Amino acid sequence: MYRNCFKRVLDFLLSLCGILVLSPVLLVLTALGAVFMGGNPFFTQERAGKGEKIFRLVKFRTMSNKKDAAGNLLPDGERLNGYGRLLRSTSLDELPELFNILWGQMALVGPRPLLKQYLPWYTEEEHHRHDVRPGLTGLAQVNGRNLVGWDRRLAYDVEYVRSITFMGDVRILLTTVKKVLLREDISVNNDETETYLDQERAARKA
Repeated sequence: MYRNCFKRVLDFLLSLCGILVLSPVLLVLTALGAVFMGGNPFFTQERAGKGEKIFRLVKFRTMSNKKDAAGNLLPDGERLNGYGRLLRSTSLDELPELFNILWGQMALVGPRPLLKQYLPWYTEEEHHRHDVRPGLTGLAQVNGRNLVGWDRRLAYDVEYVRSITFMGDVRILLTTVKKVLLREDISVNNDETETYLDQERAARKA
């Protein structure tokens, strides 16, 4: 009953309350982002959602669009400024995803929405991570986030899908709040910890 009915109702109500309560913060960060990022403060990207349907994820931008003399974007490390590092280290860049939750594209708790280019690289079992709406946080995120290897991270996602409960979601949310406040398992520089699933599995096949 919770999984099929109450979970979506709670996601809608809590995301709506979150947007209303945090609206001053959202407005301030939007204004600051426009200044520090030199324009559009939002980052959007196509991700795979429930049923592997593609939707557009929205976050606060943490990297500028600075380019070299030839017009090519500079490396990530050179585009990640102090403001962007602050957003990432506090997870404030994730706040606009409350709108994705409100619109029904995401949930508060669930497997994180990943790049659509990963879809052909999942195992048959891993495809089940898309049986539910992707989440703002999830079981993998409270067990190491992107500091955990892909195989284990995706296994956590499937484990969550197989055993969704109200109390389980509450525990994940409370643990997430704790980790954000203590800044645990948060990577500011993606290039130091993150690999791309498609590249990793393609290399494994080679």
